[in-house]
Amino acid sequence: MTKCTTEQLTFSFFRKRHLTVDFEGGEITSDAGVLLIRQADDSLQLTSDIAGCIEDCRDVRYADHDIQTLLRQRVYQIVAGYEDCNDANLLRRDPALKAACDRLLSDKDLASQPTLSRLENSVATKDLYRMGKQFLQMYIRRNKKRNPKRIILDLDGTDDPTYGNQQLTFFHGYYDQYMYHPLVIYDADTGELITAVLRAGNRHASYGAISVLKRIIPQLKKAFPKAEIIIRGDAGFAIPARYEYCEEEGLTYVIGLIRNEVLERMIKDLLETAHRQYEETQKKQRLFTEGNYQAKSWDRERRVIMKAEWLHQGPNSRFVVTNLSLDARKVYEFYTERGGTCEVRIDEFKNGLKADRLSCHRFVANQFRLFLHMGAYWLVLRLREALAKTELATMQIQQLRLRLLKIGGQVLQSARRLWFRLASGCPWQSIFALACQRLQADTC
Repeated sequence: MTKCTTEQLTFSFFRKRHLTVDFEGGEITSDAGVLLIRQADDSLQLTSDIAGCIEDCRDVRYADHDIQTLLRQRVYQIVAGYEDCNDANLLRRDPALKAACDRLLSDKDLASQPTLSRLENSVATKDLYRMGKQFLQMYIRRNKKRNPKRIILDLDGTDDPTYGNQQLTFFHGYYDQYMYHPLVIYDADTGELITAVLRAGNRHASYGAISVLKRIIPQLKKAFPKAEIIIRGDAGFAIPARYEYCEEEGLTYVIGLIRNEVLERMIKDLLETAHRQYEETQKKQRLFTEGNYQAKSWDRERRVIMKAEWLHQGPNSRFVVTNLSLDARKVYEFYTERGGTCEVRIDEFKNGLKADRLSCHRFVANQFRLFLHMGAYWLVLRLREALAKTELATMQIQQLRLRLLKIGGQVLQSARRLWFRLASGCPWQSIFALACQRLQADTC
């Protein structure tokens, strides 16, 4: 940046005093809330665990930044709303980010964009495999105290548009764009992101899901032997191999089905009843039934829940295949809950934390980036947990960031202390203090 040579700026509109501006305020940050993110990180042991998964092949004699510091800098930047590596060139001197990465004002600046880019492109497939396992172990460790009686795994695929020369980017007809097609698996009750797997852009929604489940399910059964595990997904995951795998493993599943002529014939009478009731009342009608159905590719009949709905716009039928032992209406309502859990969380992951910013050339590097954004998601989740029973507890990261992370403050360093003197007019002082106390207590 070009250094402004004007020492003082005078504004003429203010009549009560001379209004003068200079750039001599000292060390000031606009992101003091990143200190809470560091405390959440220590509570989860996230960056330390991930750093242990990466083999550092650099010559330590010429490395200014260890792997954990690089991870902290990159992930904290994402949480604070600086998702691009290029942002590091300006933020590497920010006093709050430096303090969160264990550096004093007088210490070396944090890493530049080229250093972080080299990190992203140095990670190998075996490092990513270890990182995936570490995220799963963190999920298990966090839920041991909760000892859940059921674990609902929401599976979903999401689109990640690509615009450059990224490996394995392809055109996807359904989304009508060049893209990657990540697979994500959430715990429906806690919102925790268990894994996020990058896939080529032309892959089907169900591609690789069984392989991922085969790595996850045995660990969950071992950690929570008494818990019922339920697999939930939309019609993109409606393939015979999924049902067969769940049945072999003793898992419950609730998965959407694409309508076809056979299913439409099965629901025809109920749909006519819904139409007749709509004509009589001029109000939306929703009726449920169930039946046994076997597609040509299935090895057996399976229970299918059918919804016959008649709206002002006309008929609307939906189908769900399941082995869940609830009545038809409750099964369907359980299935539709995923819209308020999984899809909302994907929106926060992609739009709030910019998890679709995968612009590296190498596919492996982009999977690593996806894990970095996944780490940021976990830190936000932990911060939100520390805000329980406050007005910020249910806020999405976009609003939470503005209220709790974007706090201005002056930073002073003495021989014994590093002071962050935050804005006196901050309206969230008590909540900030409460979150700090809760995170610190959990860390200790």
